[in-house]
Amino acid sequence: MIVAAVLLLAAGCGRDEGGEKSPGITKTEIKLGGSYPFSGPASAYKSIADGAKAYFDLVNSKGGVNGRKIKFVTLDDAYEPPRAVQNARRLVEEEKVFALFNTLGTPNNLAIWDYTNQKKVPQAFVATGASDWGADPDKHPWTIGWQPDYVTEARTYADYLKENKPNAKVAVLYQNDGFGKNLLGGFEKAIGGSGIKVVAKESYEVTDPTIASQISKLAASGADTFLNVTTPKFSAQAIAAIAKSDWKPLHILNNVGASKTLVLTPAGLDNAKGIISTTYFKDPEDPKWANDGAMREYKATLKRFSPRSNPNDPFHVYGWGAARTMVTALKNMKEPTREAFMDAARHLDETPPILLPGIEVKTGDGDGYPIEAMQIQRFNGQRWELQGKVVSAEH
Repeated sequence: MIVAAVLLLAAGCGRDEGGEKSPGITKTEIKLGGSYPFSGPASAYKSIADGAKAYFDLVNSKGGVNGRKIKFVTLDDAYEPPRAVQNARRLVEEEKVFALFNTLGTPNNLAIWDYTNQKKVPQAFVATGASDWGADPDKHPWTIGWQPDYVTEARTYADYLKENKPNAKVAVLYQNDGFGKNLLGGFEKAIGGSGIKVVAKESYEVTDPTIASQISKLAASGADTFLNVTTPKFSAQAIAAIAKSDWKPLHILNNVGASKTLVLTPAGLDNAKGIISTTYFKDPEDPKWANDGAMREYKATLKRFSPRSNPNDPFHVYGWGAARTMVTALKNMKEPTREAFMDAARHLDETPPILLPGIEVKTGDGDGYPIEAMQIQRFNGQRWELQGKVVSAEH
């Protein structure tokens, strides 16, 4: 494959004649960098960085990765692509990181991936489910995702409707960027040939103060189902706006907006009752996992290294899980180079215990999508409840 050829060629250039390794890695340290929205309209996602850092702190407390402690440098981009580009350049050229890890947001990662690939810097396990990251790994061999992509998520919702509401009339609210368009496009493709129809679509900009007018238009469309493709701030607004209206659709809320702590509670738990979403990792509030070893380790570690963090925030769990995969890839490097790291990242086969049973992280030649399964969940007014079985949607 071209990917293998590119990485093999690069591997030959990974050291100078003096035997120097890749930047950002020494005998005692691995320096990683990430760009997150610590401020701005998507600041709810800052919990992801805290969860990841807690896992890295746990690994460091046990001696690190093959004797190397992880240093995780994070910068604020406020969910703005131009700032993400500035951050990427600073992390690579000034901080001299070994790799970028889990930088958040579809538009932000799209803004930097040509740069990272030209520089041959790993853009690892990005915090976005856009299908771009696995669609053509030969073109961007240094970039890889982690979570199920939005097309996988869209297929899961389509399958649910085909079984439970086969003639659904769907109204869609979506963020007007690569994230929103990717999930919407995947959904429209997945319902093709069925009795399910999209009867209305409204978009919003991430800088908009409110989506009230869009909800009003969708409510007047005659739709009996609402597909809510939004980030947390707007997810909460949509739930609250629908509660104040006479519109009572089946509400499908995308995974990235399904936080009880950051979305459902502010919008009103009673207002959120009956909402459908998806998940692929264990819910820290579900009593089913109260005595689960992975959940107990996660909560104890968060309390130890990030005591101000809310352990029930699912974005912490997300960061924890992604960090575990990052550490696995670092451990599997055959030598301390960026090229060897990417080879390990593209040949993963693990089952992180924080993920739902039956869901694995697996990559290989021609497969750039680490997680390709999800499970439907329904909010009962107090917590999320898993529905049915794990749905695999391999590309």
